[in-house]
Amino acid sequence: MKKQILALALVSVALWSCNVDTKTVTVSIDTVSPIESDTIQEDSTLIADDHNAQNSLDWAGSYKGTTPCADCEGIETEITLNNDATYIIKAKYLGKDTKVFQENGSFSWDKTGSVIVLNDVKDRHSKFFVGENTLTQLDIDGKKITGALSDKYVLKK
Repeated sequence: MKKQILALALVSVALWSCNVDTKTVTVSIDTVSPIESDTIQEDSTLIADDHNAQNSLDWAGSYKGTTPCADCEGIETEITLNNDATYIIKAKYLGKDTKVFQENGSFSWDKTGSVIVLNDVKDRHSKFFVGENTLTQLDIDGKKITGALSDKYVLKK
């Protein structure tokens, strides 16, 4: 008899501990008075993140690297960007000539603030993506160059 009472007590405790209590919470919402329509100004423009390469990175300085060349060993390239939106490009065609070609001019930022366009360049790509201590040469359409040699188009500070 004690065993039956003990078993019944254990089953009761087990069932009672598995019972889930549900609680009801009542939330009251205060009413808000209507707003006059002439006090609301609609702005249909999206709020964009104001951080970009132009205003968030220390982009001014000299960037160097050797970019691929169709008829030489490579083009040893140095681009210096100045705070006054001017640039200097120095290029040496390796295995072809010892002369260093130099061009000066101004550059402008695209609307994203992450790409510069070198104005007045002759016979070379003019768009570069500005990254953290890097300039990445872009193709004619302004897109990143892909493929096996894509890392060769990155100039480093």
